[in-house]
Parts: sequence; C-alpha cells; structure tokens
Amino acid sequence: MSAKNYYVDDQEVPLYNVESWLYEDFELGQKVRSIRRTISEGEAMLFNSLVMDNHPYVADEIFAKEDGMFGRRLVAGAMVFAYGLGLMANNNVNAFSYGYDKLRFIRPVFIGDTIFTVRTNLAKEPKNNELGLVRVSYEVFKNEGELALYAEHIQTVKYRAPPQASKSR
Repeated sequence: MSAKNYYVDDQEVPLYNVESWLYEDFELGQKVRSIRRTISEGEAMLFNSLVMDNHPYVADEIFAKEDGMFGRRLVAGAMVFAYGLGLMANNNVNAFSYGYDKLRFIRPVFIGDTIFTVRTNLAKEPKNNELGLVRVSYEVFKNEGELALYAEHIQTVKYRAPPQASKSR
C-alpha cells in the first residue's frame, strides 16, 4: 500500500472508518443514528480546561448546586456540539467542512447524561465546477430521546463528473 493511494477504495485490505462517497452519491432524506455515549465529569472538566471555559455553570459544583437554576453542573455547549458531531464523523476523503448554520442548544446536558446523534441529509446544490454543496442536520439527543442540540452542517464535496459533463449524459 503506497502512501499516495492509501485512501483509494479498491485496496486489498479496506480502510476502516473512512468513506469516499461523492456529490452524486448523496441521498436526500437519508437518516442515520450514532452509537450512544455517556459524558463523564473527568472529560467534561478536561474539555473545560482545554478551551478555558470556567463559567460557573460548568466548572463550579457549589454554585451549580446552591445558586444555579438547574441544581447541578452542565456540560459545556461547545462540548455537546463537538461530541454530537464527532459521533457522526464520516471521515470522507472527498468532503470538506464549509460551515455550520442554525446551531441551537435546546435543552441542557448534564454530567452523566448519555447522548446520541441523528444525521439527516437535507439538501445539495452545485457550487462550482469542482465541488458541490451538501447540507445535513445533526440532532443530538440526550438520555431517552430528549432533543438537546440542533445544527446544520454544510460541506463541499467533490463531483464524480462536473455539472456540465453530467448534463450531457
């Protein structure tokens, strides 16, 4: 296996956890669900320290219990966003993040909550002669299915054939 063609799909030993779909393969309406994952106190505090989030709601147990409106500490919203999207990471070698829209923190996520994500393919449109745009939604649920976060992810994706070539087929 040469370094140059390492991510090519037709290798004798297929790569695990890597996708290579193209713009034309993106199916509107397709939904997939992730595995679940419980967020522990240790990783929540590590995340807080890495991003310097010292807000009392995520970092101060006494404040959260005695003065906070939820009676316990929250998981930082940025962490819920990162984990929720990470659960659905497709590692597509033909797609590149273009941005996020409509990010909303709908319900608080607490230390010890278990989350999972549902990704829905929403839309696609040509961007230029090399790349198209695809839009997916991420719904991050906690515990038994309470919607906690919503966001839309826009990615640029390589074409199998540029739009002009596709029209002549």
